[in-house]
Amino acid sequence: MARIVMKFGGTSMAGTERIRRVANLVRAQAARGDQVAVVVSAMAGETDRLVNFCREANPLYDPAEYDVVVASGEQVTSGLLALTLQALGCKARSWLGWQLPIQTIEAHAKARIDNIDAPALIAAMEAGEIAVIPGFQGVSDDGRITTLGRGGSDTSAVAVAAAIKADRCDIYTDVDGVYTTDPRIVAKARKQKAVTYEEMLELASVGAKVLQTRSVGLAMKEKVRVQVLSSFIGDGAPPADDLPGTMIVSDEEMDELVEKGLMERQLVTGIAHDKNEAKVILTRVPDRPGAVANIFEPLAAASINVDMIIQNVGRDKGETDVTFTVPQSDLARAQALLEDRRDAIGFNRIITDSKIAKISVVGVGMKSHAGVASTMFRALSDRGINIQAISTSEIKVSVMIDEDETELAVRVLHTAYGLDAVS
Repeated sequence: MARIVMKFGGTSMAGTERIRRVANLVRAQAARGDQVAVVVSAMAGETDRLVNFCREANPLYDPAEYDVVVASGEQVTSGLLALTLQALGCKARSWLGWQLPIQTIEAHAKARIDNIDAPALIAAMEAGEIAVIPGFQGVSDDGRITTLGRGGSDTSAVAVAAAIKADRCDIYTDVDGVYTTDPRIVAKARKQKAVTYEEMLELASVGAKVLQTRSVGLAMKEKVRVQVLSSFIGDGAPPADDLPGTMIVSDEEMDELVEKGLMERQLVTGIAHDKNEAKVILTRVPDRPGAVANIFEPLAAASINVDMIIQNVGRDKGETDVTFTVPQSDLARAQALLEDRRDAIGFNRIITDSKIAKISVVGVGMKSHAGVASTMFRALSDRGINIQAISTSEIKVSVMIDEDETELAVRVLHTAYGLDAVS
């Protein structure tokens, strides 16, 4: 008998027929004798609808009341799934964020889970009850409903798995695993049997849409084994224990899989792309100590994440240009903040470009092999793709290119690193 957390996203919960399909998957898992907790997202499109209601009611909405509204989407699906499971003869109940409770800290609309009080939940599961938990929500110290930010249901599922010491957290999505790149761009993309936490964290942070970044970081910290698999399978399909999804595991478990011949150690695990970046250039910034801090401190205070940063070679007059990227959704806000501080920073002009893309090559094998970056640069050069900026980590190389060349770059690099599946 195992203790399993099953998480279903918005497309899996989009309507009563799909909820019934989810209920059958949950019932099949419980029928194996496993203790099961289910974490659900709102129906596809529902959170956007609720957010729009908030904006229509008050463009300068109170984040605490915003949380009350948008958290209701997951409350609906958790109740509907519990009802559907009961109709199938299962013992099930819903547990809202404040009932466990899932205690959170920090700001409304982007809270972080601090603690989950799990004894009551564990006792119910041990008694044979299927627990259905709305993702994305929790409760603050003062008893107000909070939400975790977009994509927070993955984080909720991993946090619940950690709290109840689950054997595995199964994330059901509209894809059946983690691929070497987006199969919609590269038909020969291969599904991975396993990837490490570190690789998945990098892939998620640079544009792979399979898992939310915070959920992977939490899984890595708490050592929660995560499996990615599809909920869109036939009613007669085997349960998750036998399905060929992708496991997200520790380096040690990956080494064991390689030693047993179940996996090949790859130099590059995947190619990711992200079109949601925007480039900002500040020209003629004073080339002196503290100048760069004056640029990025107000952005950090406004919770605007900065990614690639380039400080160009200084000019003769003690000036330099500074280039960096921010999320497209934050571009207007970042530009306004910098304009407000023009005198303090001392720049001449702001130049922006939202028609860019970030292409990233990720693989833990980079730690011990040279030449990964040069292969990337040569492959792009040979196809006439210009690199505008570069950033690196121990297991990742990212480049900024023109948005129109995204798909070509992904296909070129997928082939260059030998990731194409054999026909």
